[in-house]
Amino acid sequence: MTTISPGGHIGILGDGQLGRMMAIAAAEMGYFVHVFGPEEDSPAAQVSHRSTVASYSDRDALTAFAGSVDVVTLEFENIPTDTVEFLSGIVPVRPGAKMLEITQDRLFEKSFINNIGIGTANFANVESIDELVQAVKQIKAPAILKTRRLGYDGKGQVKITGASNLDDVWAGMKDTPSILEGLVNFKMEISVIVARNPAGETAAFCPVENRHKNHILDITLAPADIPAWLAEKAVEMAEKIATKIELVGLLAVEMFVTKDDQILVNELAPRPHNSGHWTIEGCATSQYRQAIRAVCGLPLGDPVRHSNAVMKNLIGDEVEAWGTLLEDPENSLHLYGKAEAREGRKMGHVTRLMPLTQKPKA
Repeated sequence: MTTISPGGHIGILGDGQLGRMMAIAAAEMGYFVHVFGPEEDSPAAQVSHRSTVASYSDRDALTAFAGSVDVVTLEFENIPTDTVEFLSGIVPVRPGAKMLEITQDRLFEKSFINNIGIGTANFANVESIDELVQAVKQIKAPAILKTRRLGYDGKGQVKITGASNLDDVWAGMKDTPSILEGLVNFKMEISVIVARNPAGETAAFCPVENRHKNHILDITLAPADIPAWLAEKAVEMAEKIATKIELVGLLAVEMFVTKDDQILVNELAPRPHNSGHWTIEGCATSQYRQAIRAVCGLPLGDPVRHSNAVMKNLIGDEVEAWGTLLEDPENSLHLYGKAEAREGRKMGHVTRLMPLTQKPKA
């Protein structure tokens, strides 16, 4: 495959904070970035060489966008597959539509993971009230009903207990194709971010622990406090998924560590991930630089951390503490350029490094 050298043009589908940090990394490496998304004055557009504000279904805008870049990547996984397929006829898109078809649908995603010999929570497809009743009998309550497509940060899901009225639950889902997942008795949520380039080379960052508040990632601790053998297993699983799914780019694999030290995969995200923000300060090659290396066909960088780290998301009005955070010279503050601090909205993050000999603490 053709290597895209510095001086080349990279297109990014999506215009949020992940695209912003990808664009910054690309610029530092000598690339020009053209971001495509629906928002005016978006976080990514603010730091990019060019931006196109248009719908993902606007074929004229997509054609012009594709003609201006050497490769296209994405900053979130819910780009319409029709958009990716259309662009792929003009310019390489990494990762491609095949991968999005799997990761955009929780049924396809979990089935794929199971089919390559990796465990997940028990699950069942649900497309009617009758199927929900049968799924609850099979999976048992408590369980989580999730829409198969879309939904993140706790959206598009409802917990089912023995006291739940299933007719009311299904009415609330409005006949949306869903899956029922059994609750996992886990002691920790972790993630592994892995890169793969067109030559098939892979490189993974260390497993990190993720702690959530109101279904939104609050704090990431790098590394996760798990035994070395378990960390190696988590990395092996992530690299296996990346290879089997034919990734070109970056993939975040979210996992549960159970009470008896088993690992179950929860979700896949074929893009940079919130739990990898700490790599900007904590590793020689950040997840964002690694993503650029992968999609441009370059050799992958070293993902080994030189420091341990704690990353804290700034959600909603937490961003107003930026001044206090900057009073501590060891804090690295990142703000995303969003004008309005709404409840549940990711406005920025702060990272704090510590020696490899010191365990990260929230």
